[in-house]
Amino acid sequence: MLEIGRFNELKIVQELPRGLQLDGGEAGEILLPKQYVKEGMEVGSTINVFIYRDSEARLIATTLTPHAQVGDFAYLNIVDESPVGAFLDWGLPKDILVPFSEQSNRLEKGRKVLVRIYLDDADRITASTMLDTFLYDTDDTERFKSGDEVNLVVAGKTDLGTKMIIDGVYWGLIYENDIFQDLSRGDKVTGYIQRVRPDKKIEVTLQKPGFGRIEPLGQKILDKLANEDAGFIPLSDKSSPEMIKRVFSCSKNAFKQAIGGLYKQQLINIEREGITLIKK
Repeated sequence: MLEIGRFNELKIVQELPRGLQLDGGEAGEILLPKQYVKEGMEVGSTINVFIYRDSEARLIATTLTPHAQVGDFAYLNIVDESPVGAFLDWGLPKDILVPFSEQSNRLEKGRKVLVRIYLDDADRITASTMLDTFLYDTDDTERFKSGDEVNLVVAGKTDLGTKMIIDGVYWGLIYENDIFQDLSRGDKVTGYIQRVRPDKKIEVTLQKPGFGRIEPLGQKILDKLANEDAGFIPLSDKSSPEMIKRVFSCSKNAFKQAIGGLYKQQLINIEREGITLIKK
């Protein structure tokens, strides 16, 4: 079945002066305009193309890759305003519309906005800033377990930390003191489930919970020691959390566990003034 607003594998059925005609199944034949035809595309072969609607609402194919597909969240530039809403640049010749009814706040040209791309009731590709319409707190506390890897999209700041979109379906939160890297709205990052609270709110982290986070951090510490004069770094378990975060982008607790593991392996010495690489 053809998926509008997404990539599809379609068969080439005819070559025309204006491009290639593709078999869209129940949707009928779809044109791939000549400017997108590439060498090796022949009648009978199957190609991967993105399907959207042109300015006359006709289905059309392209080999261009948009910034987002239907079902995705994306942080896009507002390029125009009109009597029906605002238009966003999503990487295709025809901009995508955010109707006024789908704007939580009035959108202004020249700014950027986080939106969800979806198909409206008329199968038109549309964008919405009403994210709560598409996102939920988990209704199943057994769905996630601590340490589960998830895909995250940065949605924005709150008083407690940063709101995250989990796997394109759920709201999540990462607390401010668990953020050890720069995050901007719309960034896509890998994260982990910290816990699902009794009220079904989901807490996430960018560090793999437990000892899973220690091994890469330990290697990072060893690499930095190897590149320092005398193999010394003026950081120890007595250093401030702020200084540790500035150097290694981690919490003090994670740093202490990592250097503790390295010490037990007889790879470093820990002193009050800092840590030293043991050269073998």
